[in-house]
Amino acid sequence: MKVAYFDCPSGVSGDMVLGAWLDAGLSYEELLRQLALLPVRGFSLARREVRRGALRALQVEVRVEEEEPPLRRLADFQAILARSDLPPKVKERAGRTLALLAEAEAKVHGIAPEEVHFHELGGLDTLVDVVGAAVLQEMAGVERVYASPLPLGTGCVESPHGPLPLPAPAVLELLRGVPVHGDPRGWELVTPTGAAILRAAGAVFGPCPAFTLQSIGYGAGQREGPGPPNLLRLWLGEAEEGGKDCPEDEVLVLEANLDDMNPEFFEHVSARLTREGAWDVTLLPAVMKRGRPGVILQVLAPPASREAMQRTLFQETTTLGLRWQVMRRARCQRAQMTVTVGEKPIRVKVATWEGKLVNLKPEYEDCRLAAEELGLPLKEIWCRAEAEARTRLGKESESGVVSE
Repeated sequence: MKVAYFDCPSGVSGDMVLGAWLDAGLSYEELLRQLALLPVRGFSLARREVRRGALRALQVEVRVEEEEPPLRRLADFQAILARSDLPPKVKERAGRTLALLAEAEAKVHGIAPEEVHFHELGGLDTLVDVVGAAVLQEMAGVERVYASPLPLGTGCVESPHGPLPLPAPAVLELLRGVPVHGDPRGWELVTPTGAAILRAAGAVFGPCPAFTLQSIGYGAGQREGPGPPNLLRLWLGEAEEGGKDCPEDEVLVLEANLDDMNPEFFEHVSARLTREGAWDVTLLPAVMKRGRPGVILQVLAPPASREAMQRTLFQETTTLGLRWQVMRRARCQRAQMTVTVGEKPIRVKVATWEGKLVNLKPEYEDCRLAAEELGLPLKEIWCRAEAEARTRLGKESESGVVSE
C-alpha cells in the first residue's frame, strides 16, 4: 500500500504541498495537463529550486491574473469542479477540501457554510492549490496519509476583517483533534488551505509509521526567517504492516445507538465523518427498548482521530453517549491495475491473501463513463474489464511480473 508522510517542521501551506509532491518525482507536465481540465482560465504555475537554510527545495507559485478576485462561495467552487473533466476521485477530494474550508470559516463567523464568502481564499490560487494537491495524490497512488504534529506561529495576520491573531481562527477550527505545538516564529506557519488539504486527505497525525521509504520531496515556503528551514518534507513509500503476506494494523471502532434522530440527517453525518477521515460509516438497523426501530451508527477510523470523530457524533447526532475501542485488523494486500475496454481505461482493484488472488473489482465510475461513451451496457463493460484483469494477472503470474 502506497503511503505518504508529511514532515512539517515549519508548518504546511498549499504551495508547499504542491512543491513537495513534485520534488518527490511526480510529473509537472501531467499536473499542468490535469489542471487544464478546469473550466477556468487566468492562472499559471511556476516552479524553481530555492534554498531554505542549508537545504534545497522546490518552490511552486500559482500566478493569477485576477487583480481583485470575486467573492466566491462554496457553491461557486463546487460548480467549477462539477463542470470540469477531472477524474471523479480528484473532484471528490478537492470538493471535500473546499467544504472543510467553508465549514471552518462558517464556524468562526457564526454563519452557515453556504453563506461563506472566501475573501482572500476566493481567488484561483486557492482552487489550483486544492485541485493540484488532489491530482498529485491520485497520480502517486497514495492510499494512506500521515503527518507530523503541526507547529503554530504567533503574531497577527491581515485579513478583510482586520488583523487576526495567529494561528488564524479558521486554522484552529480545522485542527480540532490534531496534535499541535507552539512555535515562537512570528508568522503564519499553517495556512487554512494547507490544514484543509491534510484533513481532506484523511491524514493521521503523529509519529511516522513503519514503511519502506522510496522517495523524498522538499516543498519550500514563500518566506525565510530564523528557526528551522521553512520547508515541508514529503516521504513516500510502501507500508510495512505486520507480516508480509498477512498485514495487520489497528482500527478505531465507534458506535452510537440512535432511535430519535431524523433519518434525513444521516447523509449529512456520514459525509462529514468521511471528510474528517473516517474510513467507513455504516448504518445498522436495530430494535431499541419498547420495540422502537432504531439505527446503530458505526464508524471505522484511524485511532488518532478519536477526539474528532467523537466531537462530530455528539454535535451532529442525538446520541448522549457512544462506545469506542481500538481493534486489530487483518487486511488483504491491495493493488491497482488499469485495463482497457474499447480503448477506455478502467482501473481495477486487486486483493490478495497469502499470495493468492481473492478478489478483484473494476472501478464503478470508470465503467459507468466508459459505458456512456461507448454506448454499451454497464454490465458488459464491467464483465469485460474483470475478464481482462484476470487474463492479465494470469499472464503476469506465469512470467513472474508483479501487477502495478
